[in-house]
This record gives sequence, C-alpha cells and structure tokens, in this order.
Amino acid sequence: MAAPQRPVPQPPHSAVWRWPLLAALLLVAAATAVAVWLHRPLPLRLQGQPVIDVVIEPGMSAAQVADALVASGVEAPALALFAWFRLSGQARALKAGSYEIAPGTTPVQLLDKLVRGEQALRRLTLVEGWNIRQVLQAVRGADDLIDDLPPGHDPVALARHLGLAAAHAEGRFFPDTYLYPKRSPASRVLRQAAAAMDARLAQAWSQRQPGLPLRSPDELLILASIVEKETGLEADRPLVAAVFLNRLRIGMRLQTDPTVIYGLGEAFDGNLRRRDLLTDTPYNTYTRAGLPPTPIALPGWASLQAVVQPAASRALYFVARGDGSSAFSHTLEEHNRAVRRYQGNR
Repeated sequence: MAAPQRPVPQPPHSAVWRWPLLAALLLVAAATAVAVWLHRPLPLRLQGQPVIDVVIEPGMSAAQVADALVASGVEAPALALFAWFRLSGQARALKAGSYEIAPGTTPVQLLDKLVRGEQALRRLTLVEGWNIRQVLQAVRGADDLIDDLPPGHDPVALARHLGLAAAHAEGRFFPDTYLYPKRSPASRVLRQAAAAMDARLAQAWSQRQPGLPLRSPDELLILASIVEKETGLEADRPLVAAVFLNRLRIGMRLQTDPTVIYGLGEAFDGNLRRRDLLTDTPYNTYTRAGLPPTPIALPGWASLQAVVQPAASRALYFVARGDGSSAFSHTLEEHNRAVRRYQGNR
C-alpha cells in the first residue's frame, strides 16, 4: 500500500504578489526619475561664456548629435541623451545647424530646439547707397561670420569667387537685413543678397514703362545706383530718374558727380574739384556719354522703381536746394538761375 503523499507547501500569499509589486514600484521610480531628469536644467560647462555653442553637421546620426552636445559642454551622459532622442520618436528629425545652449535648458527643451531647427542667428544689414568697400567692411566686421572671401575689395575677384552672372560685383547685393547662423561663411550671405537683387531687378524690369532708353536689366541697375546716390528724398527719385532718362534719350551726357567720385576711388579726399570733373575715367559722365560701365552703389527698391516708373517730366537739369530736396529745370537758363539761387554761396 502506497504511502500517502504529503501536500506541497505553498508560499505565503504575500510572497505571490511581492515580486510583481516590487517590479512595478521600480518601474514607477525609474519613470519618475526620467521625468524629473527630462524637466531639470542640464548642467553646462560654460568656460566663462554665457552659452555653449554646438554645431550639428548635416548627416549626423542621433548618437553623433549626442556626442557633439557632450563634447561642446553639455554635462550629461551621451547615452542618456541618445536614449531620450530615440524614445521621443524624433531621433531622425534632428536638424543640422549652429545652436546656442543657454543655462536652464532642459532635455525636453533641447530636443525641441534641435527638432525645430532654432539656430543661433546673427544679422547683417546692407544699406542703400553703399559701395563694395562699405559692403565688405560690414561683412568682415559682422558677428560670427567666417570671412572666406578674396582679400581686399576687388569687385571682379569677388564676383568670380561668388559665381555671379555679372563680371563685376558692384551694386549686385540687395540692401536689406539678412539673418545667418553663427559661423556661416560670408560668401553664403552675399550669395543670398545677390539672389535677392536678381529677383528685385527682374521684378522691376518687368514693370518698366514702354519706351525707356534702357536695353537691359543691367542698365536699369546702373542707372538706379546713380539715382540712389543723387538723392535721399523719396519724392525726388522719380524726377531725378526722369532727368537722366531724358538725357539718355537725346544723347546728352549725364554729368553726375557721384560717378566721377566713384571713378576716383580711394584718391577722392572728400572735395570734388574742377580738375576731377575734367579727368577722364570710365566713370566720368562729364567726359563720356551714356551710362558708366557698372553700378556705383547698392540701389534700393525705391530707386529701381523710380527708374522703371519715372515721373512724367521733360526736365533736363536739377540742383540741390540744400535741404535734401532738388530744384528741377527744363532749360539751361532756368538751371543756371537755380544754381545761383541755391548754391551761389558755395
């Protein structure tokens, strides 16, 4: 006769649920720790700077981005950052660029910045009436802009370096304010300004009045640069443009001082003398008929518009009144009287 089997001892009821509960508590604790970490400011190695700079190169993986952040001064484990990028589901949405990470930035805010592509931007303003020397001076003095341009201020070398369609860079950049990421190459910003000028020039050329004595958008740009330098008064621009267009129609020389000054270059000392007006250069519109060979400055949109939509005037002369405005005349006799009246004491 078989011996009766002894019942297998069962663990206490509390032991059955102890381990799952412990695991659940650990998961809750881990989730809480992660949540706290995600919303806590990241420690940064500032090294005396107000922010840290991070450059994310195109094609970087999420792991490489995490490594770049740590190498730049984010004091957090690269593995933790990479895990956060992956768990967020946005690891492939990180955008290349130049970023500033400020104190107080949390991992959540950091990811949002990288996904949105909120780069550290700087600004460069090009002003109406500037010549190429002034443009390059502003570019080379701009914050966090890498000077990758040819040395000096040769407009031909600059045009070649930038790959412009024109052989001469003078006047080829639209005057405006341009935003660029930190440590951008200067050539990229100037190409953007050149593209903006090309677009505005094409727009103005398409709006030109019929019968203008201009053969191409380039001639429009040249004349607009002269109008830009001859007056800063908005109301006078269409009239100034009309004077020069009227002169071109009848073959009369433009006789405008700003072109002479441009032709003198660095030899100009601020005082335009009679001998300067008689010294022949390609830009001396007293000694040569027609337009000069290139623009002499950056024309703004108002000057481009003035040339393609000039005032309905037959005036051939104008003289500065001394208050920023000009007096316009149809005949030389009228002009001479205006000169005596407004500039007799000069």
